[in-house]
Amino acid sequence: MKEVLREIGMIARALDSISNIEFKEYDLTKGQYLYLVRICENPGIIQEKLAEMIKVDRTTASRAINKLVINGFIEKKEDQHNKKINKLFPTEKGDNVYPFIKREHDHSDNVALAGFSESEINTIFNLLQRVRKNISDEWEFVKKGNKRNY
Repeated sequence: MKEVLREIGMIARALDSISNIEFKEYDLTKGQYLYLVRICENPGIIQEKLAEMIKVDRTTASRAINKLVINGFIEKKEDQHNKKINKLFPTEKGDNVYPFIKREHDHSDNVALAGFSESEINTIFNLLQRVRKNISDEWEFVKKGNKRNY
């Protein structure tokens, strides 16, 4: 069997490393840009949904979110109906950085997919969505304290 996940991992780590270097001038580190992008694209998202979207545990999400708050990229606002829930919103600073992050993401997509036809790109996208779905089910299973059988 081909080691597909190693390839995916190498691609993800390389792109993450590039982004961390390029976003350093904005004081965004260690993948914080992932959180900021999702918050800008989903203003009012709650922390739990954000963690699920990025596929990280709540503690990891909490640390990243707190750093983004401290650095002025996002703010937490209490839900009007449930005071225990904080909704996350980009600040003006976060909104101003978002277009740069989006341009970097689009550029990385273009570089990664150079030479592929539209049909090939659609095939890759569809196959990777299926892989993500398979992994998401396992992630949920293990996250709930279960052990995989292998």
